[in-house]
Amino acid sequence: MAKYRKILVAYDGSPSARNALSLASQFAREDKSWIKVLAVVPPYQGDLELIGVSDIKEAIAGPGQEMLAEARNLADREGISILTNLEQGEPYEQIVQVAEEENCDLIIMGRRGKNKMERELMGSVTARVIGHTSKDVLVTPEAGKLSWENILLATDGSTCCDNALARALEIAQERKVKLNAVSVVYTNDEFYALGQEVVKELYQEADKVLDKVRKWGGDLGVQTELFVRDGEPHQAINAMAAEISATLIIMGSHGRKGLTRFLMGSVTERVIGYADCPVLICHL
Repeated sequence: MAKYRKILVAYDGSPSARNALSLASQFAREDKSWIKVLAVVPPYQGDLELIGVSDIKEAIAGPGQEMLAEARNLADREGISILTNLEQGEPYEQIVQVAEEENCDLIIMGRRGKNKMERELMGSVTARVIGHTSKDVLVTPEAGKLSWENILLATDGSTCCDNALARALEIAQERKVKLNAVSVVYTNDEFYALGQEVVKELYQEADKVLDKVRKWGGDLGVQTELFVRDGEPHQAINAMAAEISATLIIMGSHGRKGLTRFLMGSVTERVIGYADCPVLICHL
């Protein structure tokens, strides 16, 4: 089933987090999804002997309780019921842990930052959640709206992209929409200097990747429209999304070992950082 039944919203009170809760509310109304909102407060770093335990708890938990109260008010305005949870510790660890313990199948997070550096880095908490969780993660910009009308899958034919392809086809089949798919040939001046034959082979490989999309889509009765683009992958993917007015980008998550958990994949991270629409990252 493509529909997400149990959703965890990571909430920090920012405009993008409020939008994340709004998107979760849409899932709740459309699919009768179960929503839990999680706020994470930092651990106490001071000397426990210098202050009363109750004062410490109140000082640390206070801002988190205020965020959850705000989330409950927003949910009331959206006309949905939510459960709330306040945890203390490293934010990405708590988000991953709660999603696992609650058996959630989707984490929704807001994307913070508008300047170039923030877009490039996307946000360490979001990147680390994606790098460590086994759940699908939906990342939305502050003004992003969720619609199923124009889905764009970005694929390079790798195993993780096959997972994203399977999820994208599930969504397209269940929502009765067409699936657009793009495969990007990474090119620059050096590539063209190697000769047209090399570039031609790269395009042929991209066509093979999209042939799989066509075949899998045909087996499920899903209409597909396929595109090959060249250039810097994240730029080409976001340009493709703008060209077709994509309402959702779907990608796979590259790597879950060692450093790749933190870097997550520069293409994925930069697509999320610059996308104007929500981005769904699918895991194994």
